[in-house]
Amino acid sequence: MAFFITNLLLGTALAMDAFSLSVADGIYYPDMKDRKRFMIAATYGGFQFIMPIAGWFCVTWIAEVFEVFRGFIPWIALILLLVLGVRMIVETLKDRPNEEESVRNITFLGLMAQGVATSIDALSVGFTIASYDIPHAFAAALIIGVVTFIICYTGLIIGSMVGMRITRFSGILGGLILIGIGIEIFIRGVI
Repeated sequence: MAFFITNLLLGTALAMDAFSLSVADGIYYPDMKDRKRFMIAATYGGFQFIMPIAGWFCVTWIAEVFEVFRGFIPWIALILLLVLGVRMIVETLKDRPNEEESVRNITFLGLMAQGVATSIDALSVGFTIASYDIPHAFAAALIIGVVTFIICYTGLIIGSMVGMRITRFSGILGGLILIGIGIEIFIRGVI
């Protein structure tokens, strides 16, 4: 039971960046279909599942290489989210007032970049689960991934409800949220 609760709390903490992005995505794309919400939440949950396993593998098998890479994690997240946030703001400012909101679409590459940016800090979870055997490491990562999926799906719904009310400024708000998350991840990673 302690194992489950610990990983449930860890998953909740790790999902907060992805939750914020989900709200931003929901704000920016307020008319998003349920299938798209599922795909986005599954992407974030999938990355949150894969990254702790990758971190566990790195700590268990190639710790020296991961230590070198660890210093770049905050920079990678900052750059990815800054680029995505600025792009979202620029696209919103370029939109013509009579353009339909439904033509906006999350690209595959954009979604992958968001997934990596929000889960890259989950690589370091591999350090905390390094003492687990393979089945326990897999179970911990699965709990983290499922928690992230649920939290992100909820964030997308919340963002869509807010986005319907502030559609004109949603792209700017969403972009600012992405930039803010990138800065927060960077500061947390550097300190």
